[in-house]
Amino acid sequence: MLLRLSLLAATFLTVPLVAGGQAWAQPVDGFYVGLGAGGNYLQPERVAPSPGLDLREKLLTTNIGGVGVASVGYGFGNGLRLEVEGDIRHDRIRQLTGFTGVTGATAAGGDQFTYGGMVNALFDMDIGRNWIYPYFGLGGGVAETSFDNFHVYGTSGSTLRIGETGSSTNFAYQGIFGLSFPLAAVPGLSLTTEYRFYGVLDSPTVHGTRNLPGFSYGNLDINNDYNHSLIIGVRYAFNTAPPPSPAPVAASPAAPAVARTYLVFFDWDRADLTDRARQIVAEAAAASTRVQSTRIDVQGNADRSGTPAYNQALSLRRARVVAAELVRHGVPQAAIEIQAFGDTRPLVPTGPGVREPQNRRVAIILH
Repeated sequence: MLLRLSLLAATFLTVPLVAGGQAWAQPVDGFYVGLGAGGNYLQPERVAPSPGLDLREKLLTTNIGGVGVASVGYGFGNGLRLEVEGDIRHDRIRQLTGFTGVTGATAAGGDQFTYGGMVNALFDMDIGRNWIYPYFGLGGGVAETSFDNFHVYGTSGSTLRIGETGSSTNFAYQGIFGLSFPLAAVPGLSLTTEYRFYGVLDSPTVHGTRNLPGFSYGNLDINNDYNHSLIIGVRYAFNTAPPPSPAPVAASPAAPAVARTYLVFFDWDRADLTDRARQIVAEAAAASTRVQSTRIDVQGNADRSGTPAYNQALSLRRARVVAAELVRHGVPQAAIEIQAFGDTRPLVPTGPGVREPQNRRVAIILH
């Protein structure tokens, strides 16, 4: 018994340490509930000698029984879960071997029930598959074992009735290994399947009296040590976020619009092209083929530092220089319309005689 308790305590201390590694954790974060049911196999139980009957140890065997489990728990978001569980196991008594209190008796009947209250520590593992998550854990608590109409049949037709209402409460422990299968259609809901090894320490004490006249006996100690359970169930986590929506497909950036107006600036009282001006005229000529323009306006302008007549002539010279440069870059002469506005269309309004660089320009407009 001390060895079992030591191993149980050591494992309980190990689980939280393992759960600290978040790389394998399935993030169950918050409260959850679970329900499950399945089959239970109870290994043959040792029955201690009873005064007045047979002093030899006996073995009590049962048929495959059933198990039901309900739990409420809390997940810490790093794979570790703690839960409180209530469970019930029912096994139909089949045989009591080594019994000679009734001649030739081997067949037995009645029901054995085990009611448990457990505290479990579990750890969910992320193995890189979003449809399956293994988990393991350990639990400890108390179990009440009771017998209903426990009796033995003899070949002579006699019946020994044992422990009609006998029960006993003792420490219980269990190991759990399971698989959960999240249902994508219902965030937080998972199907589960589990194997549980469940045992009860110490010996439940059962009382009973033979129903034959003049014969009675004391207590029987029955060890309910080894239960093997296979359970299928469901678990629902309340704080599970829905799966993220597919990321929207980024729209391809629209091609930058081709400019339709280009400005070529000139030095004061000059009509020749600077290197930057030639570059702008070349860009306008290339753009005219991309936008399939049918007409190109070339509009000359001047600032107000000269007389209106002089400025009109200067703006015309500037427009003609730009038009010639467009033709040199492949623009048809017939597509170009030259206009001169002198100082009548300033970008920056000024008084007479003011030298304003923004007003000394030619505008190339693609139509």
